[in-house]
Amino acid sequence: MTSRFRTTPSRRTVVKAAAATAVAAPLLAAQTVPATAADQSPSFDHGVASGDPLPDGVLLWTRLTPSDDAVPGSGKGADTTVGWEVAEDRDFARVVARGSATSRAATDHTVKADVRGLRPASTYWYRFTAGTAVSPVGRARTAPATDAAATGVRFGVVSCANWEAGWFSAYRHLATRTDLDAVLHLGDYIYEYATGGYPAEEYAVRRHEPGHEIASLADYRLRHATYKTDADLQALHAAHPVIAIWDDHEFANDTWSGGAENHTPETEGDWTARVAAAKQAYFEWMPVRASTEGTVYRRLRFGRLADLHLLDLRSFRSQQSGIGNGDVDDPDRTLTGRAQLDWLKAGLASSDASWQLVGTSVMISPVAFGSLPAHLLGPLAELLGLPQEGLAVNVDQWDGYTDDRKELLTHLTQRGIRNTVFLTGDIHMAWANDVPVRAATYPLSASAATEFVVTSVTSDNLDDLLHVAPGTVSLVAQAAIRAANRHVKWVDMDNHGYGVLDVTAERTQMDYYTVSDRTNPDATSAWSRSYRTVSGTQKVERVNQPVR
Repeated sequence: MTSRFRTTPSRRTVVKAAAATAVAAPLLAAQTVPATAADQSPSFDHGVASGDPLPDGVLLWTRLTPSDDAVPGSGKGADTTVGWEVAEDRDFARVVARGSATSRAATDHTVKADVRGLRPASTYWYRFTAGTAVSPVGRARTAPATDAAATGVRFGVVSCANWEAGWFSAYRHLATRTDLDAVLHLGDYIYEYATGGYPAEEYAVRRHEPGHEIASLADYRLRHATYKTDADLQALHAAHPVIAIWDDHEFANDTWSGGAENHTPETEGDWTARVAAAKQAYFEWMPVRASTEGTVYRRLRFGRLADLHLLDLRSFRSQQSGIGNGDVDDPDRTLTGRAQLDWLKAGLASSDASWQLVGTSVMISPVAFGSLPAHLLGPLAELLGLPQEGLAVNVDQWDGYTDDRKELLTHLTQRGIRNTVFLTGDIHMAWANDVPVRAATYPLSASAATEFVVTSVTSDNLDDLLHVAPGTVSLVAQAAIRAANRHVKWVDMDNHGYGVLDVTAERTQMDYYTVSDRTNPDATSAWSRSYRTVSGTQKVERVNQPVR
């Protein structure tokens, strides 16, 4: 029987895996020198990526390994010039832009190129070179022109990918699609735990590096690097631009502005230093443009069809209620911070786009709990961030910061801002919700927006926590949540997978897909359900088939 653990692949094995993925998905067509014993350094072992598409450009990323000792986080390796080029064709016969950057130990030998001067709504191919080494080829796509009447835009949507909990098959299935403009990653791209910390060691599928809980800059760099040795993740990045925000596990569990549930100063040092290290590694290893505040809240536009408002709900928040700091309704406590909430409100009010898409790492819809058996309340508390004492308030989500939510929803209703759709990850379950102004009287009261929550790529859901078969205890929990929350139209606690969001002027539709087995690297994918929001309604409704 195959061992439950697989060792981290070597640099040369990773190149082979990336090339194999490219064969399975012709779109990716990696242009990589075959791996042999005679291979020469430098090499591109962590793939390529693009992100944050603009109408005239896109951000390109790679990591060069200039020598065998320049492993991620080591601080070793000579400065090396890396060339890049962008072409209109996969064979690079029509190169439209080229340039160079320097791979330095100071930035862990990661390289970024913010390419401009490209055509809107266009597909390009890109690659990097260093000496005789040539990277895999990536595909990038620019956004529609700012004032273009775009007929549609389509995103893959993912969150919560725990390396030790399973294989990233969801990424592979998204990588093979040729119809996506970008992939939206809603946080928990990495996890900070020690090996066996989450999930427990007996349920782990593979081991990450380093084996201890990450706290230093070298630790965060190595953990990011480990994730980017995964062939399916490399394929995703090579196939589509990725638009990412962070949640808590890019830092530590239940992060807030002054600490985290999973941070112990006596053994893990100063929290400010840990956050600085995590952010530095994140911006080094992710194809993300930092805002002027060194955070990830920012706005991308897709013609007059959609504005995408991306939030940072960790850097500015007050400590979670129930962990020793105040009440959920206290107006002095905040999830967003004053500056970010004002920025979001102003952007929503001034937008002329047909749809306002808000990327939020934690759920905004309120959740009340009806009668739940004790054996289910504990696991649900773990997933939803509820105090273990049994108080059914979702303190790590917007439920724990009701004044911020009230202000935002009041802004939407009083300003007549319609067609706002929140896109959410975090809780390892799939949901389709109306976002009510007053949950207690809904549906007699208004719905201010809608929300689509995607499940996890691999991180534990209710079945995984209880080690039971799908469709057993989850049915009881789902029924109790639906009964107590009339604005919740659907919740799935059983599956892992991803979403595909399709936006047209008439409606925004989320197609939910599930993978057959997170512990199987060859897991298949199948459509599960679809929900849409018709323009002007602020409500979700079920659809009987996916867009594609």
